[in-house]
Order: sequence, then structure tokens, then C-alpha cells
Amino acid sequence: MKILNRYITKTLLIYTLVVLVIWLGIYSFFNFLAELSSIGQANYTSLSAIKYIALQMPEIAYKHASPVILLGCVLGMGYLATTSQLLILRVSGLSIFRLTLLTAKIALMFVFVLIVIGEVFAPMASEMSEKSRAKDLGHSIASQTQQGFWIKESGNYINVKKNFDGNSFAGVTLIQTNANNEVEAVITSDIASFNGDSLAFGNTDIFLIDGSSDFDIISYKKRNSYNQSVSFDQDLIDSLYKEPEDLTTWSIFKQIQFLSENKLDADIYKVEFYKRLFKPLTLVAMILLAMLFIFGSSRSTSLGKKIFLGIALSLSFELTSRVGAAISIGFSISPLLSAILPSLGVMILAFVLLRKHSAS
Repeated sequence: MKILNRYITKTLLIYTLVVLVIWLGIYSFFNFLAELSSIGQANYTSLSAIKYIALQMPEIAYKHASPVILLGCVLGMGYLATTSQLLILRVSGLSIFRLTLLTAKIALMFVFVLIVIGEVFAPMASEMSEKSRAKDLGHSIASQTQQGFWIKESGNYINVKKNFDGNSFAGVTLIQTNANNEVEAVITSDIASFNGDSLAFGNTDIFLIDGSSDFDIISYKKRNSYNQSVSFDQDLIDSLYKEPEDLTTWSIFKQIQFLSENKLDADIYKVEFYKRLFKPLTLVAMILLAMLFIFGSSRSTSLGKKIFLGIALSLSFELTSRVGAAISIGFSISPLLSAILPSLGVMILAFVLLRKHSAS
């Protein structure tokens, strides 16, 4: 039995890797087309674009783990079915139900590997790609994190701890320096907004540093508002803003905590957090749904059509789940329930039907 399990695992792994390579190849092609407009600016070359796209691959693989693994596993089982190997496996003692559970188990192994890649390696690779691209394009970005960023421009250093939407910031610090690169002023504010050519601070603390004498003299001012003109544009800020799906799960969790503590709306982050949390459950539901077609009766239609219908229905289910999660925000439905109920319902229904079909 272990030999059969290893053989099935190997077959599904091969098909999953083939699907992943094709999937990443398609994304790379279209991403390269999108980068063509930037090639030639400053030091940004074709090689820079290829490097940028290559470093984005782990993140793309993680984001699309469910459909890639679904396609790989279903096509792998379809191959076993069309070559009559599935029939031999069933004759050797493997029931439909056990084959389905084995497929789901293998799929979960794949998705956990991609989760590790997406949560550990993808953020580092994506940050390296953004830094490299910004440097080659001559942008003034100094560094970037999951929560905020540093920017150096015109002798000033700007730190943003939290970047909400590319226009609203929290925890903003402006450090002004003179021609000798000595700090002249430190300006801090809990909140600020960007209007395209300047930063508008809210309640602001201003620390002025006079180093002309033997001892630095620090004076303090407090203002209700403060404006600072900047030379960078909205395009640079937009490139630094990360949507919830671009953050790690831990970063999303911390973002939810921060917004909740400050009585701000965190539903969009909760939707993404629960979607990540129940990704394995959704994948199992999709696979069980697809297996119903592969192991169904072959009298009404060909196996190829059944595999296509199974994949189409499973992918439609995932799309519906994503749309339902977004709709839950507008109708004040619990993000937790919107994430778990559809997957749990489909999984139980497919589980019962497969059990019934296996017993017949």
C-alpha cells in the first residue's frame, strides 16, 4: 500500500509542478509586457525587469496555490483514470473514498509547502524586488517594510509606520537635515495624509535642534497641523502601499489589532485573514467537489468532459467564495462565517456523496 501511495503522490506532484510552471510562465509573460513601458528609464533594463519578475514568483505561487494544486491533483487523477490505472488501484483494494482522501491529503501537503514559501520567503523576495526596481528607476525609496516605509528626498528622511491606503498614514516622522547632514528638526505626528505634492500632518510635535553652539539647544513646538512639500509623486506611494493580500498573515493579524484598538474599520483585513486561515479547508472542498465528477458514472459523458466540469465547478466555487467574502463587508456579515460556512457546507455535501458512491 505504501508503494501505491508513493506512486500516486509522485504522479500528482509531477502534474502540480507542470501546472505551476505553466501558471508562473503565463504570469511572467504578462508582467514583462507591463514592465516594457518602464524599460529604458534611468538604469532600468530588460535584465532588471526579468530580475524583478523572478523575485515576484514566490508571491504569485502562494497567492494562486489553491487553483494550481486543484488543477494538478485533478489532472493527475484524470491521467490515472484515462490510462485505466485508477481502475487497477480500485481493484487492488483502494476504494473511491480512500482515493479521494489520499488526494486531499497530498493536496494539503502541497498547500502547506506553498504556505511556508508564501509566509517566509515571498515577503523577503518581494521586498528585494521592489527595492531593486526602485533603485534602477532612480526613485527615492530608502527601505520598505510590511507595515510602512522610509523615504529619503531633498535632504529629508520620512518614516511612515503604517500605510493604510496610499494616502492615509499613521506614525509619521520627518527628519530634516542641513547641508552638513546634521539633524536640524524632528517632526512627528500620529496621522498624516498625502495629497500629491505635500504631506499634511495632524496634531504635530516639532523638535528644533540648534547645534551652532558648544551644546545642542532643543526647542519644542506643538501645532494643530503642519504641511511639508515633497518631490515624490503618488505613483511612488502607490508602489509602496500593500493590499491585504500582499501582507503576511502575521502582519494582517497585527493590522487588525491596531485598527480595532483605534476603533477603525478592520473588516477588509479580517476577510483576508480568515480566507488565509481556512485556505486548506477551501482546497479540500474544491477537490472533493471535483472528485465527484472523476469517479462518477461514465455512461453519460466522456471522462475528459467530466474533469473539465469538475475543475470549472470547483474554480467557480472558489470565485464565489471570494465574492461572498467581499459582499459580507457591505452587508455587515461576520467575515468568519462568510469564510467558513460555504467551504464547510460544500465539503460535507461532497463528503457524503462520495461516501455513498464508494459504498455502492
